[in-house]
Order: sequence, then C-alpha cells, then structure tokens
Amino acid sequence: MVRITELFAPKDMTEGEPWKRIIVFSIPMLIGNIAQQLYNTVDSIVIGRYVGDNALAAVGNAFPVLNFLLVLFVAVATGAGIMVAQYFGAKDRERLSRSIGVCITLTAITSFIIMVVGVIVVRPMLKLINTPESILDWCAEYLLILLVGNWGFSYFNILSGILRGLGDSLSPLVFLLISTALNIVLDIWFVAQFNMGVPGVAWATIIAQVISAILCFVKLKKMRNVFDLNLEMLKPMKEYVTQLIKLGIPSGLTQAIFSLAMVAVQSLTNSFGEMVIACNVIVMRVDGFAMMPNFSFGVTMTTFAGQNIGARKMDRVEKGVREGLIIAVSVSTVITIIILLYGRHLMSIFTRTAELVDLSMRMMSILAVGYIAMAVTQVLSGVMRGAGDTVTPMWISLITAIVVRVPIAYAIAYLTRSEAYPTGRPESIFVSLLIAWVCGAIITAIFYKKGNWRKKSLLSNGQVEA
Repeated sequence: MVRITELFAPKDMTEGEPWKRIIVFSIPMLIGNIAQQLYNTVDSIVIGRYVGDNALAAVGNAFPVLNFLLVLFVAVATGAGIMVAQYFGAKDRERLSRSIGVCITLTAITSFIIMVVGVIVVRPMLKLINTPESILDWCAEYLLILLVGNWGFSYFNILSGILRGLGDSLSPLVFLLISTALNIVLDIWFVAQFNMGVPGVAWATIIAQVISAILCFVKLKKMRNVFDLNLEMLKPMKEYVTQLIKLGIPSGLTQAIFSLAMVAVQSLTNSFGEMVIACNVIVMRVDGFAMMPNFSFGVTMTTFAGQNIGARKMDRVEKGVREGLIIAVSVSTVITIIILLYGRHLMSIFTRTAELVDLSMRMMSILAVGYIAMAVTQVLSGVMRGAGDTVTPMWISLITAIVVRVPIAYAIAYLTRSEAYPTGRPESIFVSLLIAWVCGAIITAIFYKKGNWRKKSLLSNGQVEA
C-alpha cells in the first residue's frame, strides 16, 4: 500500500510502464491546472454576475496585454523545468542544486522588471488595441494591480515547475487547491460584500497566489535529501544562467509571439464591440478548461522525456510518446463531445444575457474539434522541449500564430463585411484559431519525425547545444 508521504516524494519516471507513469503524473497536474484556471474563471463569473457584461469584457480584454508582459517569466520557467528534469534524471545533485538556485534568483529579477515595465506601458497598450473607452479604466486598473503584485504568480509557477521537474506533481496541486479556494472566497467577499468591483478580483488573485508561492518554497526547503538550497546555490553562476537562457529564450519568444498575435486579434475583436468582447471572454474561459488536459500532457511529456533522456533511455522515450499520444487524443475527443452537447450550459454560468449565451455557443462550436489537433501538438512539443529543443516549438508557434492566424482572421473579417457586419463577421476570430491549431499539429508532427530534437540533451558534452 502506498504511504501518503510517498505521494509527495519526487517520482522517478525512468522506471515502470510509461503510460502508467504518464497518467499518474498527469492527473494531479491536470487537477492543478484546472484549479489554476479557476482563478480567471471565478473572476469572470463574479464580475459578470455582480457587476455586468461590460465589466466582464474589461477583465477579458486585459489578458492579452498581461500575457505579453509576462514573457520574461515564461523563459525562466521553461528553462527551469528542463534543467531540473534532466539533472534529476542523471542523479547529478550539484548541477540540480545550482540550477534550482539560479532559477529562484532570476525569478526575482524578472518579477521586478515586469513590475516596472508593466506600470509604464499598460495604458498605452490598451489604447493601441482599440480598447473601448467604456471599459478602458477598468482594464488599466485591473492590470496595474496584477503587475505590481506579480511576485506571487511568478514564484508559484517557477517553484511548482521545479517540483514537477523533480517528479512531484501532487504538492503543487495541494497548494494550488488551497489558494484557489482562498481566491474564490476573497472574490465573492471583495466584490459582492464590499463592492470593490474589478479591482476586487485582482486583489483576491494576488493574495491567493502569494500564499501558494510560500507553500511551494516551504516544500522545497524540506527536500534536502534531493538537492541543496542555500545562499551559495542562489548565486547566479554564468554557466547555469547561460544554460537557462539558451533553453528558456525560445519559449519566452514563443510566448511573446503568441501574445503579440493575441494582442493583434484582440484589436480585431474590439472592433466588433462590447458584446463580442464579452463573448470572447466566455469562450476563452471555457477553452481554458478544455485545453487543460492538453497542457498537462505536454508538461508531463517534458518531464518524462527530460528524465529518460538524462538516464540515456531513448527507447523508453519513444514508447512513452506513442502511449502519451493515445491518451491525450482520447481525452480531447471526449472533451470535444462534451462541449458540443453541453456547451450552452457552460456559457450560461457567466451571464444572464440570452443573446450572449447563444453567440458564445456558436463560436465555441467552431473551436471544439481543434482540441484533438492540439493534443498532438502539446505531446510532441513537450517531448522536444524535454530533450532540450525549445527552438523548434518556437518556430512552429511563430508560423501558426503570426503567419497563419492573424492574416486569416483579418482576411475573413474583411471578406465578410456587410451592412449587418460593417467590420466583418466575428466568426473570423475563431475560424482562424481553428486553422492555426490544425496547421500547428501537422507541422509539429513533421519536425518530430525528423528527429533533430534527439541531439539537444543538456548532458551531451556537458552543456546545452546551441
């Protein structure tokens, strides 16, 4: 019988049946990702129900800008997960300890930069994407609060990423469930009880995220049997900073590219008016939950590939990919069916406006099949990242987001202009996203089969291959 303490211990994914390891590792992380998605979803539900559809549009309109401003942090987090997984798989305590230490230090630096830059550029960016004046002040205030308090968000994600790299996906889940419950209580308390409006949900999110970050740090401090965490290890040694940058920058650029595409599409969305903006918020909140299994399997495959490549078990990696694909595609197929059958009930949680529910369901139906394509993309990209090849997924994201999605979205909108739709049909936003997802799956499969990712291990020649 498995003891409770063993569930929270680092997990070695280099032994046992790959599909079992993948599922056992994925389930806590999936629940955790769903819980994390609740942060934004509860914000939207509380705002939509207690303040109104315009306030809901304001919160949703802020996210493309927020994502763009967090790209530096994404670079640190991605590099951290890969380094930790490979050094843990290789049982290299010294390198593992220094990798964790430099990640913690660079997260502090990154958080400070994000805070300073964010405060300066928030309002100009909102005006650049044609944010309606009716929601501009709410958007700006919401973003400023989140950016000033980004430390909790940054450290929770980086520390939970380190724990997952060590094979512990359960501890971050428990901490996240605690902070999610706190966030829900504070959301309702601040907005419904104290009438704080949009700023209330921002403050609730910050407080909850700080608590989860503290819990992760306490857990890491207790894992002294696996690695060392002291002032010496926190020094940003050039070798480890360079490794982290080489691994993380491609993913950071990927996120920047993706976020720029989101900003460009958000500008198009804003041209359709507040109703379509609110619709986009609702669809993206449901989309966030629908995409969670894919993201979970992607991160799981990064850890699985990283540990097994570190242990020089490439045949095991290939077997894990086959089994991981079957699991991910099966789960996404079930999710697609659920969305098509019960999507309208999900949309009605966010608003009492029947017209908005109908519009949101129509748009969600366009995206539903795309989750199967994204399952393929996330699993194969996760394996390439786990091997140390973060450049290939970056280029694929660049092609699908910039070359495919944005031009198609604007082209469809332009070609569908009419008296009823002077700026084009809003379906253009979602049709373009579906096409980008399918193209991404095809391109990712091609590059995975080419196999260049096999040569990118951190342990080849003792350093990262540029």
